[in-house]
Amino acid sequence: MDSKEFLDFGKAMIDFVANYTDNIRDRNVLADVEPGYLFKLLPEEAPQKPEDWQQVLIDVERYILPGVTHWNSPHFHAFYPTGNSYPSIVADILSAAIGSIGLSWIASPACTELEVITLNWMAKLLGLPKHFLHSNEGFGGGVIQGSASETTLIALLTAKEQTTRRMKHLHPDLDEATIKNKLVAYGSDQSNSSIEKGGILASIPVRLLPTDDKCVLRGETLLKAVKEDLEKGLIPCCVISTLGTTGTCAFDKLDELGPICKEYNMWLHVDAAYAGAAFICPEYRYLMSGVEYSDSFVVNAHKWMLVNFDCSLFWVKDSRKLIETFNVERIYLEHNKKGPVPDYRHWQISLGRRFRSLKIWFVLRIYGSEGIEQYIRNMIQMAEMFENYVKSDDRFELATERSMSLVCFRLRGDDRLTKELIDRLTERRKLYVIAATHRGRLIVRFVVGSRISREEDITFAWKEITSQATEILQSLTPAVEREVHESFKNSAGDIVSRIQSLNIESKTQKIS
Repeated sequence: MDSKEFLDFGKAMIDFVANYTDNIRDRNVLADVEPGYLFKLLPEEAPQKPEDWQQVLIDVERYILPGVTHWNSPHFHAFYPTGNSYPSIVADILSAAIGSIGLSWIASPACTELEVITLNWMAKLLGLPKHFLHSNEGFGGGVIQGSASETTLIALLTAKEQTTRRMKHLHPDLDEATIKNKLVAYGSDQSNSSIEKGGILASIPVRLLPTDDKCVLRGETLLKAVKEDLEKGLIPCCVISTLGTTGTCAFDKLDELGPICKEYNMWLHVDAAYAGAAFICPEYRYLMSGVEYSDSFVVNAHKWMLVNFDCSLFWVKDSRKLIETFNVERIYLEHNKKGPVPDYRHWQISLGRRFRSLKIWFVLRIYGSEGIEQYIRNMIQMAEMFENYVKSDDRFELATERSMSLVCFRLRGDDRLTKELIDRLTERRKLYVIAATHRGRLIVRFVVGSRISREEDITFAWKEITSQATEILQSLTPAVEREVHESFKNSAGDIVSRIQSLNIESKTQKIS
């Protein structure tokens, strides 16, 4: 392909992307395909002769898009938002074209230095402690990782290495294997699955501690667990706290956990993957009270900051501890340009790295911090709108208070009603929500985050939800329906026991 063909292909793709985005609202958010659909449509062997790029684009629409879950759709309310904006997309094109592998400063000086600068910018915009800044006053700094899962693993591995070194110094008679077999880490029972996975990969058992009635990990719970483990001869080494849990977007009490971590020499990692972006708005920074105790902190710019995947912002208080953990030298990696900027290969699991700071740079310059603040506040405002819809209909109840742009709700009564609602919405594919549990009850998670979301999209979602709820409730027998409505009015009692007392279980199999 020569440069002219590339230009034609590129222009056509840009048009394709713009058209896709402009019309994404008209597509069902969930794909209408079955597992293995694409194996039936594409040939078993790669083509031997070149094909026209025009045909490739045709096949994208014909074969690929029908199997896509449209994460940027305003009807996508599952998981958490996925960042997206045209400046970020354009930056990714430039990054791919440059193709640098920024493993060290000399491998691509601009790649390293722009990352240092943009991570400092972001730390200041979020109101993070000064010890997370690249500066001459300390050893802190930020680095872009692929995901929050990677940062959890890095924090665990660093804590493991640092604790082993400390214990070896205190007890020279102990060998490293004995020390490492005694290590234990902590998280909450609301934390992301990546914390458990990180524990597996780092070979450190992670105790998931119970949270309070608001799904928050408290200091007294951590202290009790630490003392129990010390009595067993174990060595606490790391705490993974969460600001914005996956299930309900709860915020652990850093100001309670931090002093305990300091007293017992435990690495404190803060997972603020989703909610941390909101700290760019000063009115939400109170939620990270106690962050000054943290040793590392992560925010996924690719969730709620208009930057497309992957772009996980990871700050550490003392980068020397990362280097001590991950540094492996080879003659082919040496260079004579050592200075105040880092060689990021020491700060991560992989050797190579992409020029991801371009995405942050483009977005911050073209939107400005004010534009990102406005975007986040707008998402929260639309979540408030949905929350008010839920409050206005006595067939539903809020499972928790709205947190950021996440609303957790359920149909009153038996969990089967809520499960049937989720199943119906998924089957219809016009709306995508997922389930979670709260205090033993099934709930629906509804998050607002698409860059193109408008108020009419929230109204559309509510109409879709309530229409299906109406059909579910109308499928009940008149006697049960009366009992259900009575339960709604009273906002008390367990509808399950009422259904059972009427001995009509067989008539409600439609919602089993």
